[in-house]
Formats: sequence, C-alpha cells, structure tokens
Amino acid sequence: MDKGVYRIIDANLNRVMEGIRVCEDIIRFSSNNEDLTLKLKNLRHEIFEAIKDLRKEHLEELVSSRDLDDVGIRSTKSEKIRENLVDLFLANTQRGKESLRVLEEVLKLFDQELSQKFKQFRFKLYEVEKAAVGELESISDTG
Repeated sequence: MDKGVYRIIDANLNRVMEGIRVCEDIIRFSSNNEDLTLKLKNLRHEIFEAIKDLRKEHLEELVSSRDLDDVGIRSTKSEKIRENLVDLFLANTQRGKESLRVLEEVLKLFDQELSQKFKQFRFKLYEVEKAAVGELESISDTG
C-alpha cells in the first residue's frame, strides 16, 4: 500500500481524536453536562476500538509514515482565531467530521465494513454537535 495512504489514516485518526477531546473538555468543564460529555468520550473510545485491529496490523507503516516536514502543517489565519467557546467547539467538531469523512473514504481500501462504521461515527458527531451547541449558547447567553 502507498505510504501516503498510511499518512492519511494516521493524520486523520490523530486529528479526529484530538478534535473530539477538545469538544469533550469544553462540554465537561463549561457546562458540566454529564450526558454530552459521556457521548463524546464514548465516541472517542468507539473510534479507537474500531480502528484498533488495523492500527495493530499496520502500526509500523502508520507511525513511520509521519512527516514533520508536512507541506500542510502551517495554520491558516482563520484557524488561529476563535471568538468564544461555541466557535472553538464548532471548529473542533468540524475538524472531527472532516477527518471522519476522510477515514470513511480511505478505509474503503482496507475494509468496507470499517469504512461504514466511520460514516456512523460522523453522524453521531453531528448529533452531539447539535445538542452541544444549544447547551453552549445557553451558557454564553447567561454568562
């Protein structure tokens, strides 16, 4: 398999896990919403569990494919600015959704069933995002 495929998987898996973790911490520490916090935490764990076998089988390829001289490493101006927690939350859910979509597509090269799981994860993130934005906006309105 092309080294680029492993780079895509590794980068997007890291990106989705990081993005969901940021969202989880925003909900956990800003709203104290146990249900939404648990949904985000469970989603992170489900993603990790789903990809566990592929990571185990291809760990060397995934890790060795990392490139610290990645041409896309620099942040854009808009990525450096966040107005409030809702904006920060939305930026990270978007990051997660995009990464899940990339993984859904690339994993078709390995396993159709696994690819479909990543589609389901993306829709779970849509649902949590919808509930969480309302929660965060109500906190912003009162704070």
